[in-house]
Amino acid sequence: MSGNPLVRFDEGRVGRTSVSPSLLLYREIILARSDRERRGQPDRRCSLVYRVHTTLGPGLLESVYQASLAYELEKRGMRVTRQQAIPVVYEAVRIDTGFYVDLVVENQVIVEIKAVEAVAPVHKKQLLTYWKLADKRLGLLINFNVTLIKAGITRVVNGLKE
Repeated sequence: MSGNPLVRFDEGRVGRTSVSPSLLLYREIILARSDRERRGQPDRRCSLVYRVHTTLGPGLLESVYQASLAYELEKRGMRVTRQQAIPVVYEAVRIDTGFYVDLVVENQVIVEIKAVEAVAPVHKKQLLTYWKLADKRLGLLINFNVTLIKAGITRVVNGLKE
């Protein structure tokens, strides 16, 4: 059990968990409690994605949501890389083909942002391809062009305990 990461739970307790660091990071991005909530003051905007969606609303360009979500994550002290290039390696040859991931959070979670009428199967396959090429285990596909943001979040997990 000593090999499990030491984490601080929302209630202020400290303990060990068998949940992977990537999944904990996912929970922070999607389910994060606001600073006001952590101080015991009510705040309904408890998710970073929800905060961006309710502030901006649907109908904007993907780049606006990308910049806003990156800002919210960085405000929380997370490392965020925007538009990270992902090369393809074919027979030991690196091919820079122009694949770019919208956001990589803490070098663990790939976040692909969309602002489309409906997420198509090709969008999910795109995310799968990105995390395979980048050797990541968790990806989030977030479509901000929806009425309720929870309907716009798709999680892709590879080999993580949930």
